[in-house]
Amino acid sequence: MPFIHKQFEVKTKTPAFLFLIKELGMSHKIAQRMISKGRLLCNGEYVVKDQFELLGKVELIDFEARSRGLKPLFTTNDFALFDKPSGVLIHPQNRHTPYSLIDEIKHHFGHHANITHRIDQETSGLVLSANNKKSERTLKMKFENREMKKQYLALVHGYVSRETEITAPLLRAEDESALVRMVVKVDERGKASQTKIIPIEYFPELDMTLIEAHPRTGRQHQIRVHLFHVKHPIVGDPIYGQKEEDVVRFLDRELSEEERVKLSGAKRLLLHASYLSFEYEGNEYAIHSGVDFRTLALKELEGR
Repeated sequence: MPFIHKQFEVKTKTPAFLFLIKELGMSHKIAQRMISKGRLLCNGEYVVKDQFELLGKVELIDFEARSRGLKPLFTTNDFALFDKPSGVLIHPQNRHTPYSLIDEIKHHFGHHANITHRIDQETSGLVLSANNKKSERTLKMKFENREMKKQYLALVHGYVSRETEITAPLLRAEDESALVRMVVKVDERGKASQTKIIPIEYFPELDMTLIEAHPRTGRQHQIRVHLFHVKHPIVGDPIYGQKEEDVVRFLDRELSEEERVKLSGAKRLLLHASYLSFEYEGNEYAIHSGVDFRTLALKELEGR
């Protein structure tokens, strides 16, 4: 469990933020964040003010990285690239999340290391992390300014015959249907979005095509929604391309693995972040994933 409870005994009244700074070595900003997030308790009560004076039993709910052996694919003094397996969260969803990529990032590079962008839990492939706050700000800005060249591989349903530019605008909003959840959909009110699709190989026995996807913009679920929009949903996608009631069952964890395979074609989303290139402090970087996604995807379909 990455979140652990650290116990202290404070015998002299001490302002909460001073205790975290002087006794635990936190910066003022981090100390304030810990308090605002409800990570500090005094005698069983949550501390909500920086100047609250601690006295007695103090408990700090802190993140402690636990590695499961995932090593970075590529490292420099300022950043690293990980080949994230499908199923691994980028960041803990809550204090009960047993493991995420943040565990590995902080285990290898320390407390100030952090992710610079996100990919879905079921999407595998390259994730760029920063080793310090300065490089984190720089790299995040490059993503925001579209200075990162990204490429994905996906196995999709149907025959993709030619290269295609998909420019459907995407809207992230609360659906008006019974889902009552935040969803992404093609909508003229949405933000301009562009994805280039290139077919690589068609598998007639499966009626599926391996494609490259080049997102020109970085909207949430962009590749998934765009491919569904052109009637080539990604194999294994449990949301886009499925009936509403089945989406609800998946989100509520009531859909069995066998049902999911029958509905979507695979037990995981067959989408992989395969390539990332960018310039950093005068150097050009072009990193390919170390995963043979074609082989991995076909293996996922064995025994369906």
